[in-house]
Amino acid sequence: MIRKAQKEDVNDILTLLKEVHEIHANARPDIFRIGTTKYVEKDIIKILNDFQRPIFVYELDGNVIGYVFCIIKKIENDNNFNDLDYLFIDDICVLSKYRGNNIGSELYNYVREFAKEKNLKSIRLNVWNLNEKAFNFYQKNGLKILEYVMEEKL
Repeated sequence: MIRKAQKEDVNDILTLLKEVHEIHANARPDIFRIGTTKYVEKDIIKILNDFQRPIFVYELDGNVIGYVFCIIKKIENDNNFNDLDYLFIDDICVLSKYRGNNIGSELYNYVREFAKEKNLKSIRLNVWNLNEKAFNFYQKNGLKILEYVMEEKL
């Protein structure tokens, strides 16, 4: 079942945040701090109360085994870009032992329908080059590269 996250889900969400952060920290410890998470409990509780930042969770047998953090963004009166409302996927994760069971695709499809209902024009996200599995997952679900961020390590 996919539903909006609630305060009672915070501990399960933190477990998932640790898993996804570990992937990044192990691959690029020069960028990501080891042993931390993108958000802590107080951040998640604050986000839960922000209508522009919905979090959806995938619940199985009373446990949250996946989530997607979203941000509704608006470009307006910009000198460079046309006005645009879009959904930004800030973070998405499925508990490692459940990956490969289409739960991530179900979460993504749920978010896609949510964005359509809100009359948003697109879905965007960032994916780290080090996370090839995530990149392939997004391509499989219909996302295309919009821009590149490049780096030269010194």
